[in-house]
Amino acid sequence: MSNKRQRQKARQPTAPAAAAPGLVITARQVLRALNTGYSEGGASTSKGSMKGWTPEPSSPQSDIDVNLPLLRARSRSAVMNQPLAASAIATSRTHVIGAGLQVRPKIDWPVLGISQEKAKVWQRRTRRRFEVWARSKFCDLHRKNNFYDLQDIAYTGYLTNGDGWAALKYRPPLPGMPYSLRIQLFEADRVCNPDSPTMGALTLLSVRAVNTNNGNRIINGVEIDDDGAVVAYWICNRYPYDPTNMTEPPKWIRVEAFGKETGQPNILQICHDTRSEEYRGVPYLAPVLEALKQVTRYTEAELTAAIIKAFFTVFFEQQLQAGPQGFPLAEAVPDEEKVSIDPNDFELGAGSMNVLPPGYKANQIDAGRSISAYEPFTTQLIRQIAACLEQPYEVLIKAFTSSYSASRAALLQAWMAFKMRRTWFARDFNQPIYEAWLAEAVAIGDIEAPGFFDDPMIRAAWCGAEWYGPVMGVLDPVKEAEGAALRIEHGLSTGEKEAAEMTGTDWEENIAQRGMELQAMVAAGVTVPQMTGNTTPTKGGKKDDE
Repeated sequence: MSNKRQRQKARQPTAPAAAAPGLVITARQVLRALNTGYSEGGASTSKGSMKGWTPEPSSPQSDIDVNLPLLRARSRSAVMNQPLAASAIATSRTHVIGAGLQVRPKIDWPVLGISQEKAKVWQRRTRRRFEVWARSKFCDLHRKNNFYDLQDIAYTGYLTNGDGWAALKYRPPLPGMPYSLRIQLFEADRVCNPDSPTMGALTLLSVRAVNTNNGNRIINGVEIDDDGAVVAYWICNRYPYDPTNMTEPPKWIRVEAFGKETGQPNILQICHDTRSEEYRGVPYLAPVLEALKQVTRYTEAELTAAIIKAFFTVFFEQQLQAGPQGFPLAEAVPDEEKVSIDPNDFELGAGSMNVLPPGYKANQIDAGRSISAYEPFTTQLIRQIAACLEQPYEVLIKAFTSSYSASRAALLQAWMAFKMRRTWFARDFNQPIYEAWLAEAVAIGDIEAPGFFDDPMIRAAWCGAEWYGPVMGVLDPVKEAEGAALRIEHGLSTGEKEAAEMTGTDWEENIAQRGMELQAMVAAGVTVPQMTGNTTPTKGGKKDDE
């Protein structure tokens, strides 16, 4: 047996001495352990490319909460001043929310013990009653926006600041508004620890506080109990840092997260956690803020350089001493058309020709400029930004210059992310508000829902709903319609679902309207168009990429 095999056979496991009394671990064995697995790759500390990369692992509070004020400020600045950042937020908002998510009540009628026909009647009536509240500006505590506009503001705030916030409040009914539910939106900055700094970034000490009345921990405005469960929120009466309102001292109000009697939420936090024990959200643009800023700086530098080069500048070089008459060159622009009134400025006219006197020479600055490296470089950066934001490059910059297949693939990729965020938003914002409204409508007798307040399962059955919004863009309406027809034909989908997702309409309303149209055509003696009956995609025709 060779020496190499003997060494392999005699190798001891690298275990702590406490696990095996008397075991001696040699330095050679330690080095072997450090040269296995990720020690040679992502966890290497010896490679030149990895030596300087030594981040410290820490809690979500150290990694996220301490940096949130600066991240929010930079995120808002980017959205207000950088076109690419504004496009990322607006694109997500337009596809996820659009003009507002519409509710489709979907009660669990078998659990409720009612017929499907009665369930449909209840759903239609409930939807109409909800529209009375949702379309009115009285649903907003500030009376500025209706429910669909509030969705837009809340979603944009969630993306820009990391989390959006809303309070459910009740005010006396008003003429034309029989419901008391009101929604108050406020920004993430106002949720913070009592007596936290009003300027600058948070510190490690200011992220955590203690409620002296009950001993609960407060993490960046979120009060939690010993189990880590959210019990209350601390909300400042104004922005912690507001130069326009420095005379009003900041005061913090403690609002319990859930009602003691109903168990329903008092405060809605719209966010998506990425780590356990994370209580505050991270701005959507946080991972790409540096890249966005660099692209903006590069663009501004190229734009400035191009503008400077674009000025057609001429320098007159004097080779001889000027005579007593000064600069002996005739003016090309009449006095009444001059831009400058400075007698030392000389303006050139379009297509003008003149003769320089002896001893003068005109030197011209080259206005040509090549920016051949600008577009490919920024395109690659934007592609990385788009990939991080789950918005394909074509969708982010609104340029579909590839084939039909590539463009549709980009839309499908973006649509998967948009649908996911729509589900998150509806779950955090729309559905809790709808359930709060429905509870009030049942309580005042406007909606009949037997057992609503008696059994949580019955209540959940009455509160079932789906939320529909903007539909995915269609590149080829014929192909999309044929695909929808095939899904319905083979039982993979329903007419109701396809109508909602393809056109954003209600299938039952479409059928009722279509019936009325056909009756009107027959009564007017107009030939009724026949269904083609062709649900099989055409095999001939143009190629896919044409």
